[in-house]
Amino acid sequence: MNNLKTDPTDQALAALRYQTAARDLEHIVRNIASRYIVKQVPLTWRLLHAIEAEALADLGFASRHDDMMLGLFQRPSDLPYPETDDTVDFGTSNALPAVFAFAVSAYEEAAREAARLAAQPAPRDAPLKRVRAWGG
Repeated sequence: MNNLKTDPTDQALAALRYQTAARDLEHIVRNIASRYIVKQVPLTWRLLHAIEAEALADLGFASRHDDMMLGLFQRPSDLPYPETDDTVDFGTSNALPAVFAFAVSAYEEAAREAARLAAQPAPRDAPLKRVRAWGG
């Protein structure tokens, strides 16, 4: 095995592999979270654990990355979080497991977007758009 401390090429490749896996996992988590966001389901501890389990069990994610890389995204067993229906609140902590951080970020962005849209007045003279059942 190559020594990552002495070979900058291997170190750069390892960093690139990690960044690729992190972006992949973030995309998966955001897709999962968006299903709940559109239904206006609040982010509870129980839901956060469910999102984590689904994201880490994603077969596409597992097939695109090796076991060592997958292990980097597993939450350590000695880092327990509640499994209740209470709303998630990390306070000012910024040390979150990757999946938790991605899900919280998706929810926060959705909340900001909803607030931005709510603050915009609807144009009075805008024509009503007719919605078709097939989405056209």
